[in-house]
Order: sequence, then C-alpha cells, then structure tokens
Amino acid sequence: MFLKVKTIENIMQKIAPTKLKEDYDNVGLMVGDKEDRVTKILIALDCTMDVIYEAKEKGCNFILTHHPLLFVKPETITADTLIGKKVIQLIKNGINVYASHTNLDSVEGGLNDIATEILGYNKYKIIEPSKNINSNEGYAGIGRLVHLDEPIRLAQLCENVKKFYRAEFIRYVGHDNDLIKTIAIINGSGEDFFHESIRLGADCIITGDTKYHGACDLLEENVALIDAGHFATEWVPFKMFGEKFKNNLVKNGYDNEVIFSENTFDSYKIK
Repeated sequence: MFLKVKTIENIMQKIAPTKLKEDYDNVGLMVGDKEDRVTKILIALDCTMDVIYEAKEKGCNFILTHHPLLFVKPETITADTLIGKKVIQLIKNGINVYASHTNLDSVEGGLNDIATEILGYNKYKIIEPSKNINSNEGYAGIGRLVHLDEPIRLAQLCENVKKFYRAEFIRYVGHDNDLIKTIAIINGSGEDFFHESIRLGADCIITGDTKYHGACDLLEENVALIDAGHFATEWVPFKMFGEKFKNNLVKNGYDNEVIFSENTFDSYKIK
C-alpha cells in the first residue's frame, strides 16, 4: 500500500494524541503536504540543517522528530533566520516534518514509560497526570515515580543511568552511599517537576537540563539528583520508540524504510 503523510498523521494520532501535549507545546505536522506519498522516513531528535541534508541524501521525504521545528511560531519565513532557512530547504526538497513532543512524553507507552523501563523498572506511577485525558481513556502524564522493593546506593544508580542511557557523563547531587528508595524519572528537562516529585516522596530525581540553584535546593532537602543530560534521556528512548513506530507501519501493511539519523548527537562536548 502507498503510505501518505496523512496516514502517518493518523497513526501518530492513535499512538500519541495531540490533545495530550502541554499548553506551551506545538506538535504535529510542522511542514509538509498531507497528500504527499512517503518514500523513506528519517527518525531524528531535532530537525537540524544536517538532518535535513541527510534526509535529502538518503531519499527520505519524511522526518519524524521529537522536538518541534516550530516550537515558537515564526512571524516570517525568510532566509535571514535559521528557522526560515530550514523551512525553505524542506519545501524546496519536498520533505515533510512531523513532531511528537510532550504528547509522546505523556502517553502510555511513550518516552516517560520507555525512559523508566530502560532502567529496569516496570512498576511506576505518574508524577503529574495529564489534564487532557479522561479516566476511562487510560493514563497519561509527565514523569514516572518508582518505589523500589530494595533500596539502591546512589553510586550504583548513577552507574546504571550512565550505562543504560549511554551517557558520556552525568552530574549528580548527593552522597555515594545514600540509599535510594523512591525515584522520580522525567526524560528531557524535568526541573519544573522537582516540587511535585519531592511531595510524592522521591529521594532521587533522574532527569536532564538542571540548573545550579535547583541542584543546590535539592542538596539542602536531602534529595539526590542525577542529571544525565537532555540528549541522553531522550534520544535513546526516542530511538526505541522509533522501532515501535517501524513495527506499527509493518503491522499496517507498509514497508517503507525507516532510518535512524546519523546526524543526531549531543551538541555539548566534554574534555
């Protein structure tokens, strides 16, 4: 069967409904034509210029990203801005871009669930339930809370995070021998959920993109923090989602090639 852009829209709407996005977010088809026939699909965390060129070189006319290209809607589309250059290149090359962001974080089986299961935890609760879902529709929300049957030393938990998220490095707050009993896990940037995580009893928070003052406050409250970076806590889970997405296409009778971007990497370097 022919796969069209609107078909992927329908598939993604079933997997991660747009109504589950946070109010500040922008998700869905960023650039494209719903009637376009899809050739190959490129999976990437962000729609960078390098990713656009990669899609062109590999014959992909559809890019599926986690972070929205048009997070803040531009007033104009011109070659004078980076966003403008990207949109112009996409349109010139007939490349469609679709983003599934906080709705994919929130939904059952989405990135928060995957990020938690990567660490070996299959029993968890939602930290902040979505306001956009009814109780009879399942569960959704940001962050996952894990109550451990057996405490784990913070040093060991740090090693687990580094290993399973394939992080080049981590930052952490706390003492190596601290015994952790309740863990809050928020993929990407989770500092907005510190207060609720602590209220729910978390004695360790695993996330990325934390700031100095937030870390200082956690230290004073005797709550451990493991910051594995925004990239590490999202790219590994998003690639695993990409495999699920690929299997979903096959299940629905589509055999389009799904490629994982070789130009998706952490912008930060370490010495």
